[in-house]
Amino acid sequence: MMSEVSITAEQIVELFEKDVRARRRLAELLIAEPEIRLAIINAVLREVALKSDIEKLREATRLDLEKFRSEFREGNEKLRREFWSEMEKLRNEFRSELSKLRAEVDKLWSEVRALWKEVTAIKERLTGIERQLALLVKIFIAFNVPILVAVIGILLKMVFS
Repeated sequence: MMSEVSITAEQIVELFEKDVRARRRLAELLIAEPEIRLAIINAVLREVALKSDIEKLREATRLDLEKFRSEFREGNEKLRREFWSEMEKLRNEFRSELSKLRAEVDKLWSEVRALWKEVTAIKERLTGIERQLALLVKIFIAFNVPILVAVIGILLKMVFS
């Protein structure tokens, strides 16, 4: 009588993992059985994408892309219109502010011109006053020098007499 050897399923799997030739023979035996072969094919087919599945996916992707393009174009067009609208507002505000600034600069220039005229008039008056003052000093000297000479002469005469 033979002794009973007990082997576990785990050990059988490990043996097949180590022996490539035995694995190949097992696969050939399993495929040779029509019912097992059909079960394997059905199991594999459940995991394989069919051409019709790929076509459906392709069509869904195309529709999604067309929808995305359309939404993108609409969003882009709306954004472009908003951008140019804001740019036009800014342009108008800039022009308005520039006009105000020009008016203020023109006003300042006219004030500067008026002040310049006043300064020029003051300079002319000062020049006239300087001339008159110089004349006055000359006249003062002209009148006072003879009097001073006469006074000095009288004092000298008094001292030497």
